[in-house]
Amino acid sequence: MFKISTVMGAIKITDVGKIYPNGTRALGDVNIEINDGEFVVLVGPSGCGKTTLLRMVAGLEDITEGEIFIGEKVVNEVAPKDRDIAMVFQNYALYPHMSVYDNMAFSLKLRKLSKEEIDKKVKDAARTLEISELLERKPKALSGGQRQRVAMGRAIVRSPQAFLMDEPLSNLDAKLRVQMRAELGQLHTQLETTTLYVTHDQVEAMTMGDRVAVIRKGELQQIDTPREIYLYPKNIFVAGFIGSPSMNFVYADVKVSGNAVELSFENETIKCSGDAVNKLKNVDGKQIVLGIRPEAFEDSVYAKDSEYTESISIKVTLLEQLGSDSYIHFYKDIKPVQTEAIEEILADEGEDISVLGDETKFIARINPNSTVKEGEEINLSIDPSKLHFFDPESGNAL
Repeated sequence: MFKISTVMGAIKITDVGKIYPNGTRALGDVNIEINDGEFVVLVGPSGCGKTTLLRMVAGLEDITEGEIFIGEKVVNEVAPKDRDIAMVFQNYALYPHMSVYDNMAFSLKLRKLSKEEIDKKVKDAARTLEISELLERKPKALSGGQRQRVAMGRAIVRSPQAFLMDEPLSNLDAKLRVQMRAELGQLHTQLETTTLYVTHDQVEAMTMGDRVAVIRKGELQQIDTPREIYLYPKNIFVAGFIGSPSMNFVYADVKVSGNAVELSFENETIKCSGDAVNKLKNVDGKQIVLGIRPEAFEDSVYAKDSEYTESISIKVTLLEQLGSDSYIHFYKDIKPVQTEAIEEILADEGEDISVLGDETKFIARINPNSTVKEGEEINLSIDPSKLHFFDPESGNAL
């Protein structure tokens, strides 16, 4: 089995900013500490600055503000080739005229390693990646997944302190992307090399990262484990960006009475207790943004009374049956939540909030065995313990 060297490869990004010569600020005051051997994913919409940050760590972009450490060394002024990192790009960047073997060996030859050492490193990496039988082929004779493995192999043989990966799976079809995602995860478990990974795909981020850093407009919104980010998003943007399908948002009026809270929108009232009372007692009588993930709903026929204690009446507008899941779409006659963060999330998904008019759209994930039909009016159960509450002005979680 191929093993990376044990050189400490922690990455520390301290107060880092990027301002282009025309005055455009791409990044501002980013602070991230990546532990030795950790897999951290940078995720966010197109143009949020995640690739710029990765390129700054690699030395391909100048650092305007702050410091970047690799290991114990500040690398702000260190040339890319001297940073002891290996990059894996979206487009693989293989030499078309070279065999797989020569592509993987190229950087080792530049370092003037012996033929025997090069041969051992290349063949060990090829075995780890299961591409030993491809070593004599040229890139044009390989599939997308095979080319990606070769690009990984070329990075692995260098035994770097850290891997930097810029959307390496985005050129693959959906099925292969899922497969390669799992393989990259297994590879990281084997190699235990510090990895900074950029993706636009939040599913990729959630399934691969030890921790996920969500970036919006050049600013770090939240960094935590996938589970913590999913359960406890710090603001509307993180809540809406993480999760597929996205969280539903609706304006709701708050009424606190004793040990319970009533949340009202349109003609519906949802009652909550426990932790919700502590979160909402300071906004009694005010309006908040209520967040409901699709999986907080259930067809009342299949809902457990112990969990899904509340329900609303809806008319099914659209039914999507995916085999393992079913999704229903429905609308409520209440003005949709219009914040800059939500509009940005919808735009990233190719949707326009202005077409909704005075209706709020919801998506619910329900039991795939449900027999509901489009146009049918049903009761949809809700688990109140899965609700999220946000300040409508700041967008921060309450």
